Amino acid sequence: MAEATGNVRLASGDALIVVDVQNDFLPGGALAVPRGDEVIPVLNDGAAAFDNRGLRVFATRDWHPPDHCSFQARGGPWPPHCIAGTRGAEFPPQLKLPPSATVISKATRPDRDAYSGFEGTDLDGALKRAGVRRVFVGGLATDYCVLNTVRDALKLGYETYVIADAIRAVNVRSEDGRKAEEEMQRLGAKRIELMRLAP
Repeated sequence: MAEATGNVRLASGDALIVVDVQNDFLPGGALAVPRGDEVIPVLNDGAAAFDNRGLRVFATRDWHPPDHCSFQARGGPWPPHCIAGTRGAEFPPQLKLPPSATVISKATRPDRDAYSGFEGTDLDGALKRAGVRRVFVGGLATDYCVLNTVRDALKLGYETYVIADAIRAVNVRSEDGRKAEEEMQRLGAKRIELMRLAP
């Protein structure tokens, strides 16, 4: 992924999007992302940095009904996960989102899946109402919900940065994460590490 050149200074119109950091996607969860818990300290620092500057933080979550179409019992590819109202769907206690964070629930209908935080939600509307023009994206998983959220952010015209030290891949196939990062670069996303975000 293309490196952001130099430090990137946070400014009015910036927002952090934390993608699907939920118990079921962490080690021991129903659909665990390998080393998924490693994104939490980085995202905690990022959320604090944005909040301290009066910038918006958004957190997406899978919020599935028990008979969701992505589940294997209904012919989907995944075991049951992130069922609305269960512990697996909750944000882990280690994730420190500011009280002002906006939570975006996705894939809430039995017959429709959504990997992107924008699909079937009001995320775009909420960002626009907040005057957001540039988004910084991290979370789980690189090769599914991060990739699709970044794709849609770019399509919708947001300048988009991927926080490389705050993403982890499922890697159903061993190269999936790498290929997802390459695709995000090709589409125009910029790669940054949290330490390169300047006050």
